[in-house]
Amino acid sequence: MAHIIVADDDDIWGELVCDALRAAGHTAGALTDSRDALRAIKARRPDLVVLDCSMPELSGVLLLQELRKSPQLFDLPVLMLTGRRNDQDVQLAYFAGCNDYLKKPCDPEEVVYRVQRLLEKFPPAVAPIRRVAPGSFGRRAPGR
Repeated sequence: MAHIIVADDDDIWGELVCDALRAAGHTAGALTDSRDALRAIKARRPDLVVLDCSMPELSGVLLLQELRKSPQLFDLPVLMLTGRRNDQDVQLAYFAGCNDYLKKPCDPEEVVYRVQRLLEKFPPAVAPIRRVAPGSFGRRAPGR
């Protein structure tokens, strides 16, 4: 199960994609504003981001460039899901650093397939398990 953020100014597409991802066992949330998406991504790093290229204020490509500049988020897998169909747009998105590009309209199952493929290629980091000594649960560690 992966934590996925879907940033698309078309709320219907965003929810459609989120529903398909949830049905596949992932947690997914949709945001219609790219600046809100950037804040959410910085607040809690997701395992993957699905981005629309054409968003008001800050385009998906500019948001992607911000992610690639960040020392904490530069390696975050990104699937561009957009209505932009010409070859220049595809090249621009890959140049900005997307990991995959899918043109709308498409089957939500294709989005799930592409997400699964990216998660296999870029597995989510697993938080290390901290061992707790027997009887120490709930006690503060020395020096903390």
